[in-house]
Amino acid sequence: MDELKNITVAFTGHRYYARQSDAKLMLTLRQLYARGYSRFLCGMAWGFDLAAGEAVLELKAEHPEVELIAVVPHRGFFKLFHGDDARQYERVADGADGAEVICVVASEKSYLMRNDYLVQNASMVVAWWDGVPHGGTAYTLREARHARIGIINLYPDPQLDFGF
Repeated sequence: MDELKNITVAFTGHRYYARQSDAKLMLTLRQLYARGYSRFLCGMAWGFDLAAGEAVLELKAEHPEVELIAVVPHRGFFKLFHGDDARQYERVADGADGAEVICVVASEKSYLMRNDYLVQNASMVVAWWDGVPHGGTAYTLREARHARIGIINLYPDPQLDFGF
């Protein structure tokens, strides 16, 4: 498992992400790939997660050995998606090389467990975090810091730090 962890990147970010950092995200993925990262964990939430998943699919088109794993918080999660978000979810899920469904039943805990899975199975986290100290993204980044995992924040505010 450590071999996989050492080449694995997880994503976390806000659901209101509106493609503000897509170019920076793609550049970051290419740089991480050049450093030996080839496995990516997508938490499958709308916003940044799915945008990151789509970027991995683009990278995978260039480098077929790249692997995308959909990390779904609970069964039936896809039913929460509508319209463009549902189509994006389907594209990422269909393009993924595998899926991990964390819980059978939806609950607040299923999301935290999904975030824990991301941190426990990656050695790098790419985030789009606006500095708000609460919520799932902040939780995931705190856990990543505690686990001494590398963090790259693509949010366009150079004043942010991870001091929490």
